[in-house]
Amino acid sequence: MTTKLSAASLGAIASSAAVPAYKQANLSRGIVHFGVGNFHRSHQAVYLDALFNSGEGHDWAIVGASVMAGDKEIRERLRAQDYLTTVVEQDAGKSEARVTAAMIDYIEPGDTKIIIARLADPAIRIVSMTITEGGYFINPASGTFDPAYPAIAADAAAPDKPKTVFGLIVEALKRRRAAGIPAFTVMSCDNLPHNGVIAKNAVVGLAALSDRDLAGWIKDNVAFPNGMVDRITPATGERERQILARDFGIEDTWPVFCEGFKQWVLEDNFPAGRPQLEKVGVQFVPDVAPYENMKIRILNGGHAVIAYPAGLMDIHFVHEAMENPLVRGFLAKIEREEIIPVVPPVPDTDLGDYYKLIETRFANPKIGDTVRRLCLDGTNRQPKFIIPSIRDRLEKGLGISGLALESALWCRYCFGTTDSGAEIAPNDPNWDRLTERAREAKADPLNWLAMDDIYGDIGLSEEFRKAFAGWLSALWASGTQSVLKAYLEGRP
Repeated sequence: MTTKLSAASLGAIASSAAVPAYKQANLSRGIVHFGVGNFHRSHQAVYLDALFNSGEGHDWAIVGASVMAGDKEIRERLRAQDYLTTVVEQDAGKSEARVTAAMIDYIEPGDTKIIIARLADPAIRIVSMTITEGGYFINPASGTFDPAYPAIAADAAAPDKPKTVFGLIVEALKRRRAAGIPAFTVMSCDNLPHNGVIAKNAVVGLAALSDRDLAGWIKDNVAFPNGMVDRITPATGERERQILARDFGIEDTWPVFCEGFKQWVLEDNFPAGRPQLEKVGVQFVPDVAPYENMKIRILNGGHAVIAYPAGLMDIHFVHEAMENPLVRGFLAKIEREEIIPVVPPVPDTDLGDYYKLIETRFANPKIGDTVRRLCLDGTNRQPKFIIPSIRDRLEKGLGISGLALESALWCRYCFGTTDSGAEIAPNDPNWDRLTERAREAKADPLNWLAMDDIYGDIGLSEEFRKAFAGWLSALWASGTQSVLKAYLEGRP
């Protein structure tokens, strides 16, 4: 027998899961968050829930927001259970469930008038976002804000009727300035190097297209702290709902399953105030960059390293990929020989020990993270997670054989079939373009590197081009397993 999740059923659920020690009715809004997906609910919302449970910070509750019409179903599911979420933390030896209540409202997705009004509310002092790496309108090769995106051009032409997250932020800041209300802080929670800087460039860049005076005011008055976020959180499906019902007796239409590990490192740059998150484990530091580089290159880059060979060998789960000696060996060799040596030092952190932790986390059999999720959106992820390491190594005159193989595996994956001939369903916003390029690259590998919006100047490197072309030709001639064996044995 299961109990349907709701505020009224928390008493019954308390016997099988931790429930809030606070009442939602005693919370008041302080944060608007764009992108109420699984990662947000396993990370930022969990930290706030812990703070509220301690008896503090009750004026920092979350109001959810979205510009995506497809999020309406998500909002309805959460609203039907009083915006509660069951978070199941899974390590190899244990599973624990807790119900979080840090979100007290979720605005109808796409209702821009209400979203702007809420953003202009003086009670809102932080606007946070998890809108994915691809949501910042960045030119992948240069890493800078690109005003040529059609959605940005549309918001610039009609700034009082915005459709993007950044357009909504700009319009709300305009109204706050006119009313004499202090600016909120904009806090990115996405996996991007210097995510605060990137968010600032998007907001200021968009504002400048229609109102340079406003853009200058935003630049001078709005804080955009950089932050590093980390917690492996797979997508929710019927598997997760059934496990929750079976093991904990809870009926939650959109639970979150995640690993036990979590980390959040933030610059302490919140002029409008912030919750005292250091009391629940958030690290506030003067400079987040070393932590960002470590996490994005070693963890996110590591995900990319195992994703494409595993996908080509029809491996479904990430932990199954780590059980494959070729994939695990590929990861270890690239990390130790090519990625970690060009990661700058991190305060009080041994990068070798950090990698050992990453291996353990990737191998967690309970998470149920999928290889397909790791393969998603390479167009936006490769320039952020892999290509910076290649660039650093080329600039230092160091070898890039393993990273060139990773790029070749991505290209081979985007051809659209696995080594067994199984079709790969579209897995990138630019899938048609990538598939066309990958098919051209089968005959001429350098066609792939000609995507200068992704590879930039490293696509012109003779050393990289030679290594990439050699590995891609070998993948077509011999298959993924044989090529991985050759790489691990040091054979070209």
